[in-house]
Amino acid sequence: MPEHILVDRRGDVLVVSLNRPDRLNAAPPAMFIELREALADLAGARAVLIRGEGRGFCSGADVAMGALLADDPGEATFAALTTGYNPTLEAIANLSVPVVTAVRGPAAGIGCSLALAGDFCIASDTAYFLQAFVNIGLVPDGGASWMLPRLIGRARAAEMMMLGERVPASKAHDWGMIHQVVHDDMLDARALALAERLAAGPTVALGLMRRALHRAMETDYAAALLAEAEAQRTARGTADAREGGQAFLQKRAPGFTGA
Repeated sequence: MPEHILVDRRGDVLVVSLNRPDRLNAAPPAMFIELREALADLAGARAVLIRGEGRGFCSGADVAMGALLADDPGEATFAALTTGYNPTLEAIANLSVPVVTAVRGPAAGIGCSLALAGDFCIASDTAYFLQAFVNIGLVPDGGASWMLPRLIGRARAAEMMMLGERVPASKAHDWGMIHQVVHDDMLDARALALAERLAAGPTVALGLMRRALHRAMETDYAAALLAEAEAQRTARGTADAREGGQAFLQKRAPGFTGA
């Protein structure tokens, strides 16, 4: 049984909750390893929702359980990132189904990276996003230096990384960093509803869209056109595409099965 997360199945949605509420879900490497293991076998789930128990999404890496206590903090930090945190973020990027993250309270440090790793990040009006590394003489990790400029531009990424100030949910939404801001008491229901909507969609096509979006920032226009054509060839051969075409012709809502 996982020690640091809760795993639940809500219909076609796999719900994973970070479960250290007394520490605002501060994340030791073991938490991310457990998260990666939970995502390794979707068992037919067609969407994933990642959330935090209690008042916070994730307040960052748990330094009280990590590198500060090591004989060589630099090497311990490197090992924690390369064996614990980073492989999990890569696993999320490579999932074949959509990912929603639901954020209340802090999404700081590695928690910020995790929140923004979803295809859709929904935040409560209590949420804030923080890259506080500069305040303790460290640098952003968890892919933040790659992700933030692509989401919000270089100037705003520099503001987050070099000034180390909180970005409230409303500002993050204005910047285009997250999908939506809702009242705190609506967060869980709204995030689950979005995950359920995605889970009811054409799963193969949605997975291909995820890969295209990740690849698009790293390739040229011609390569993107070819990748789209290849993905369209795959999508066109699915049962969902056939159902979608028939539903369009028959002027009815499609019933996608994920096949």
